[in-house]
Amino acid sequence: MTLRLFLFFISLSIFGCYHQERNCTDFHTGTFEFETYLNGKMITTQFFRNDSIEIDYFLGKSDTASIRWINDCEYIVKKLHPKNMSEEKAIHMKIINTDKDVYMFEYGLVGDLKNKQKGTAKKIK
Repeated sequence: MTLRLFLFFISLSIFGCYHQERNCTDFHTGTFEFETYLNGKMITTQFFRNDSIEIDYFLGKSDTASIRWINDCEYIVKKLHPKNMSEEKAIHMKIINTDKDVYMFEYGLVGDLKNKQKGTAKKIK
């Protein structure tokens, strides 16, 4: 019994100290790739981001959005030239962890706490 209790506390102390790496400032600027499935096919999109603008290149078209950083790991994206009402809505992006040149993120419409999606982006430049 004592040995089990000892092992439990040792494992708790080891795993309780686990901390996901979040070097978010490394991903504020650069050129990135994002892969997603669209109609059953893997599609790769690239985007360039500086401190205030993000330009997406998707299926041969480009789109520009403004960026406003809330903190080191969260920012708001808003299209500069929306083509319809749904494109006018801002998107909240949150970097949830980083690893070398890759980051995982969570995103959803600003104010919508229920419908969040996740993705992974890779810094290529």
